[in-house]
Amino acid sequence: MTMTSIPISVQGYKKLEEELARLKSERPIIIQAIKEAREEGDLRENAGYDAARERQGMAEARIKYIESRLALYQVIDLDKLRGDKVVFGATVDVEDVDSGEARTYTILGPDEADPAKGSISFLSPVGQALLGREEGDEVTVDIPRGRVTYEVTGIRFQGSAVLK
Repeated sequence: MTMTSIPISVQGYKKLEEELARLKSERPIIIQAIKEAREEGDLRENAGYDAARERQGMAEARIKYIESRLALYQVIDLDKLRGDKVVFGATVDVEDVDSGEARTYTILGPDEADPAKGSISFLSPVGQALLGREEGDEVTVDIPRGRVTYEVTGIRFQGSAVLK
């Protein structure tokens, strides 16, 4: 599935730009660590060298990933969103129709969603099911623990406050 643009909040975009700058600034430090470890001699049993090389590989992979994504992002100011449908940036209250359990999800992009903080990606099964829905709508979603039906009980836009 190719995407022409990926929505991201202004804050999420800035965070990735900062991470990219930090990773690039660490390059000389990692290269120096590799150089020093190499000077210690036998590379076959040099844990410091292996660790530095691994760190370099991970940093370079992350730099490439962020750089490849930056061009795809459609930066959205969460403070300007309004409406009565579930869209990117909306905070949605749902109730499990069977158990009555209430949940709240904020719909964000895949690079800034944090389920531990109550935000999910619009690409996730629940995110996909909720997009475009209105209060009172029911959605059925296959999640890891089985099939669940949620009723949308509220939609609000909290702006950038949801990222704090």
